[in-house]
Amino acid sequence: MEEGYLAIVLHAHLPFVRHPEYVDALEEYWLYEAITDTYVPLLSVLDGLAGDRINFRLTLSITPTLASMLADPFLQSRYLHRLERLIDLSKKEVKRTRSEPEFNALALMYHKRLLQVREAFVQRYDRNLLLAFKRLQERGSLEIIASAATHGYLPLLSVNPSAVRSQIRIGIEDYQRVFGRNPKGFWLPECGYYPGVDEFLGEHGIRYTILETHGITRAETRPKYGVYAPICCPSGVVAFGRDPESSKQVWSSIDGYPGDYDYREFYRDIAYDLDFDYIKPYIHRDGIRVDTGFKYYRITGKNDHKKIYVPEWAEKKAEVHAENFMFNRGKQIEYLASVMNRKPIIVAPYDAELFGHWWFEGPRWLDYLIRKIHVEQETIRLITPSEYLDQYPINQVSTPSSSSWGYNGFHETWLNGKNDWIYPHLHQGALFMERLAMNHPRAEGLKLRALRQAARELLVAQASDWAFMINTGAMAEYGVQRTKTHLSRLGRLKDEIEGQLIDEPWLSFIEGQNNIFPQIDYRSCLEPSPSSIRSEMNGPRPSTRRHDLARRSCPQTES
Repeated sequence: MEEGYLAIVLHAHLPFVRHPEYVDALEEYWLYEAITDTYVPLLSVLDGLAGDRINFRLTLSITPTLASMLADPFLQSRYLHRLERLIDLSKKEVKRTRSEPEFNALALMYHKRLLQVREAFVQRYDRNLLLAFKRLQERGSLEIIASAATHGYLPLLSVNPSAVRSQIRIGIEDYQRVFGRNPKGFWLPECGYYPGVDEFLGEHGIRYTILETHGITRAETRPKYGVYAPICCPSGVVAFGRDPESSKQVWSSIDGYPGDYDYREFYRDIAYDLDFDYIKPYIHRDGIRVDTGFKYYRITGKNDHKKIYVPEWAEKKAEVHAENFMFNRGKQIEYLASVMNRKPIIVAPYDAELFGHWWFEGPRWLDYLIRKIHVEQETIRLITPSEYLDQYPINQVSTPSSSSWGYNGFHETWLNGKNDWIYPHLHQGALFMERLAMNHPRAEGLKLRALRQAARELLVAQASDWAFMINTGAMAEYGVQRTKTHLSRLGRLKDEIEGQLIDEPWLSFIEGQNNIFPQIDYRSCLEPSPSSIRSEMNGPRPSTRRHDLARRSCPQTES
């Protein structure tokens, strides 16, 4: 019998990037790399575990922006075109390196790997990765949770409660459309929590969310068990806290496993090492050198001298590190179980893209870990947060602290001297949308299209990704451009709707570019939504009853 639980939570998110106006859109490469390096390898691991009848549990958030891109035939087609180019490059690399056995072996490895990715994407998954994840959820191995519509950073949008409400509501409605069920959990973008946001989650029957460590440890009242048991917000929504020990071992590139010298070096790619004329067909059409994924060196050390990558050594390290992680979690749980009057839960959340993209061996590490937990020990059992709540429905009532998993743990990544200028415009945009929705409650035809597009433009402008880019300086110009573009479109749409003079050709053009949430209800931004309009739009909502159930999930403070 297990003594405690481990909940591994992967957060899968990419900003909404779709540029049909360009033949070769540089930013779309983010999606292509994530499919090749993370999503297909992760699915292959999970399908392999299921095929071997390994009993496991994993929690995964898939944001609506990522889901929209994964389901888009246009982006699927572009991804396959990119994949075919890389397969062609792999053939050239096999020929180029034939006189260098160590490099040739790696070129052959990449060639085989890319063929496997193509076979999986086209044949096994029929280009539909969302359906593959959905099947794993229906099997009971995977719990997929919802997230905000466009990954808006909710604490800084809370000046307009309508903005927070619509981010949450539209995110949940998109989840219901994609996965055909109600979500049990909700990933707050960037783990950004402020007291009261849980009320909006509770309106939709969300059972739980996940917070940064100090969101729990600094809660009011102080939690009896720290982050090793959830707390119940006054709204009835339960908050789990990130365990700092397990996070550091995997997350940190310096102190964690990904920094091991035998693992593959992410920052050394042949796109930057080889002759321009040779590599030109496989980078951006404007001659911008972008990663190809062909990386022949291992981390080696903290200097520029890198030694050749040896896959067998990295594979062995992945197994050793999985064993180490399991051992440490086992000892951690043994101690916690000795001082708690319930079984502890260790919650270990990570960005999904860490596994495979940033840490090439990450999916293999995860595979080893899950298999070892299943076969080699009895202290730990993998669990999802909702299963833990089924076992422990009564939890201590407390109000979490404002927090995020950003730099220094609060809001400064998304609000500082570099990016603070965006928020007055976002707040004004939310007021514009409220007014439009209130003044045009029953739009039809061209006006309905324009109002829906106005809501889309506002939502995408609110994405936390743009402020993050502006802050870090990486792709800062793109973050500025996206923020200004979407807000500018919103302003023009507002003027055209109010002036009853909508430019249909221009509207069609921007609908083709920003086509997320095709059936969006623009009145979702009303605060609160008039019940008569809500009923007319979608019929009666079940959220009130489910909110009551959420409140009853932790009716008293545990003694």
